[in-house]
Amino acid sequence: MRSGSRTSILLTLALAITALSVSAVPATAVAPPSPANAAAPDGTTPIPTVQGPLASTAESYPFGAADHQEVPQDLSKLGYDEQEYLVSGTSNVYTWPTSGPAQVRTPDAPYTTRVLVRKPAKGQKFSGNVVVEMLNPSNLFDLNIGWAVAHEQIVANGDAWVGITAKPIAVEALKNFDAQRYGSLSFANPLPLSDPRNCGTVAADSSRTTENGLIWDIYSQVGAWLKSNDPANPLRYGSPTTRVEHAYGFGYSQTGGFLVNYINGVHPLVVKSDGKPIYDAYIVAVAGGAFAGAYPMNQCEPAPPADDARRQFKNVGVPIMRMMSQSDYLRGIGARRADSDVPGDRYRHYEMAGAGHATPDELIFSASSADIIAAGRAVPPASCNEGPRSRFPSSIFFNAALRNLDLWVREGIAPPRAEPTLVRDGAPVLDKFGNVQGGLRSPFLDAPTSTWYGTATGASFCFIAGYERPLPQDVIDSLYRNHGSYVKAVKDSVRTLERQSFLTDYDARRLRTEAAQSKTP
Repeated sequence: MRSGSRTSILLTLALAITALSVSAVPATAVAPPSPANAAAPDGTTPIPTVQGPLASTAESYPFGAADHQEVPQDLSKLGYDEQEYLVSGTSNVYTWPTSGPAQVRTPDAPYTTRVLVRKPAKGQKFSGNVVVEMLNPSNLFDLNIGWAVAHEQIVANGDAWVGITAKPIAVEALKNFDAQRYGSLSFANPLPLSDPRNCGTVAADSSRTTENGLIWDIYSQVGAWLKSNDPANPLRYGSPTTRVEHAYGFGYSQTGGFLVNYINGVHPLVVKSDGKPIYDAYIVAVAGGAFAGAYPMNQCEPAPPADDARRQFKNVGVPIMRMMSQSDYLRGIGARRADSDVPGDRYRHYEMAGAGHATPDELIFSASSADIIAAGRAVPPASCNEGPRSRFPSSIFFNAALRNLDLWVREGIAPPRAEPTLVRDGAPVLDKFGNVQGGLRSPFLDAPTSTWYGTATGASFCFIAGYERPLPQDVIDSLYRNHGSYVKAVKDSVRTLERQSFLTDYDARRLRTEAAQSKTP
């Protein structure tokens, strides 16, 4: 679908999500495939053919590159490099029966997609962890949301981050942005239009000539590449073997729902073929139950119903954290299940009290407005009718979650548990300041100066953006005798949360500093 009017695009987006309850190679060069790129003879996950890293110039650079974000970021100051690759291979298109894992519908469909890699510049700084994200296409272009919400922990720990273009509609945006650099990208439908299995009706952001369902094997193959000794693997750092010890899957909103499909439908197939999983743990963010809790396995079959068992996790075999926001936990309440430390069923469910779903960070740390327009897409609004998108820093939760997930995998240290948001008769139970009770806590609610809302009104994704309303000054004055008493309240909250492992030490320091520098009351 070519970009139309801003209004029609935004309406389509809202309706869609509502319904879903190694030297540089020039961009035009073709790198020869290595022997490892062929299908694995033993039936294990094949390693894709890799071209790159692509050259970056003033005229041609990665869409969403760090130095071309809405707020540019100098990765070199963090000790990090950025590289972009094109990966090609063949992917099965799957169907997903109501019981059991996915089954092949159409085998061996050729694909080419792009992969963005951010990694420590020096191998000795690399932790051995790589966070692999299917880039969110809900705005019809790639958003680097995993990097946006967790890059502080990624950098602090020396992890690598990898983003994969995951949907044909985002490929179209890339080709609009730079036809030469991205001209070879393809999610072509392996079925001709004349084939009755090529359904006549597809979603508004899809096309009969492309196939959304190629992403599942792509996700496996990119993870396998990063764990392989393939010469093109950027995480070898020049050594004969990969430096990757653990790969962690990350998905946010739509791609969080993609992870549900992958974990329950495809992960078991990988374990069967490879003898072990490619991804050693997962963070499924703001996707669950009737809210983006699963997606069509191919573009011709519906998503599993909201109450379908395929939307829930059970005995996956690797740790999973599901993190919902205040914008989506009620519609996603069906995702709730008991936390578990059982070895084959390690699970945590978190509901981030006060946090919005559509955040300012997802815009700040993704492509600039100028590049979004060049890609033929509308720039998502940073403000809604009630004011700017909520500034609530959900990154504090994701930083701690990624750290805790790694400790769970590496050291067997079980992460803390948090009560769900308190709900009665289908509605949240609010405190006297209008904030939710229960959920994953923070000083923003436990030493309040504002009421935090999960939904707003306005264009695009305002209905899940949230906003903030400062408390009346007389209320704040009644809570805090003076500035010192406010700072103490924040410090008390931070101390408790840090001791419980819900905050990293650097986020704890920052929250204390921000409180000290504030003018409250």
